[in-house]
Amino acid sequence: MPLGMGGLWRISGGVMKQYKVMTQKDRFFGGKFDPEQLEAAINSYAEEGWVVVGVATGRIPSFGDSREEIVIILEREK
Repeated sequence: MPLGMGGLWRISGGVMKQYKVMTQKDRFFGGKFDPEQLEAAINSYAEEGWVVVGVATGRIPSFGDSREEIVIILEREK
């Protein structure tokens, strides 16, 4: 059950979870995706208690074409 903005959800047992969606447009990449920067970003978020719980790619429409974009879902207890 959603509890409002900020990605907070209450699950059974009263434990709160917070979710973050990271894409290639995340502040860590500065407009240019790089696997080493992805690793650094994930490690930086891990220091704040975030855990990767899912990864996917999606096709994003773009000026008469489309591009693949990586989407990473992170979770932590709140």
